[in-house]
Amino acid sequence: MRGKIVLAGLVLSLSGVVASAQDQTAVPIRNDLYCSGTVSTEAVPRDTIVITGEGSNYKVTFQEGDYVYVNKGANQGVKVGDEFSAIRHTEDAVKTEWTKWQFLILKKMGTLWEDEGRVRVVVVHPDTSIGQVEKSCQYLQRGDILLPFAERPAPPLKSETNFDRFAPPSGKATAMIITGKGYLSELGSNDVFYVNLGSAQGVKVGDYFRIFRYTGTEHEYAYQTERFAFDVDAWAGVYGFGSAPAKYKWDNTPREVIGEGIVVRTAPNSSSVLLTFCLREAYAGDYVEIE
Repeated sequence: MRGKIVLAGLVLSLSGVVASAQDQTAVPIRNDLYCSGTVSTEAVPRDTIVITGEGSNYKVTFQEGDYVYVNKGANQGVKVGDEFSAIRHTEDAVKTEWTKWQFLILKKMGTLWEDEGRVRVVVVHPDTSIGQVEKSCQYLQRGDILLPFAERPAPPLKSETNFDRFAPPSGKATAMIITGKGYLSELGSNDVFYVNLGSAQGVKVGDYFRIFRYTGTEHEYAYQTERFAFDVDAWAGVYGFGSAPAKYKWDNTPREVIGEGIVVRTAPNSSSVLLTFCLREAYAGDYVEIE
């Protein structure tokens, strides 16, 4: 069940923020930070993995509270209390582009790695160890890669009270929403998405992206009648929708500002962004700019 908390005069959904009792600063909850995933060109060590787990004669996945077996032990330096982050390389099973150039841009951004959970070592053997899943984002499975756990910074969230739906261009770097976590193409508040702008272009954790779209572009492959919104005036005599006296397209009409999100992780050519506020759904193919 989703709750709400009154913080500095604002009502904030607990599904996306948590408050510190000391400083009353709103920050993304741990799920947003440690389950966000990333798209990266950086090499990932693959030498530490989940080899199986307790109850594997009938279990194919492992979740919070389950015990999993790791392919390293005391001889490889593993100690009781060590913590690992479990990650997995994923691909889009549907393999259908939602927007033009989506797959090409995603490939240039790097490999999409899902965060699967956190494992704490409870028993160590010479060449293997047993870990308990302390947190699972979805589930762990055989072959998941384990990396030494590292704390991630929790940037402060800003109020949505002053959100400007008519904000002019910031003049700063722009990019696109390429896909969402889990390869979602339609996004709402508290969803995570990935943009093709990262640390190599100066993006930092805590930066805000404004989400916007141009009126009249035809790059999206939405599941609707093709060109319906553009050709409807041809039926004006029948349906009475009317038509403009001149042709207007994306470069001579105002843009629509959809929402904003905060950067929770960066990679060289991408950023993982938590959508903190939106007026309506956002889609893969929508544009973003640094505020």
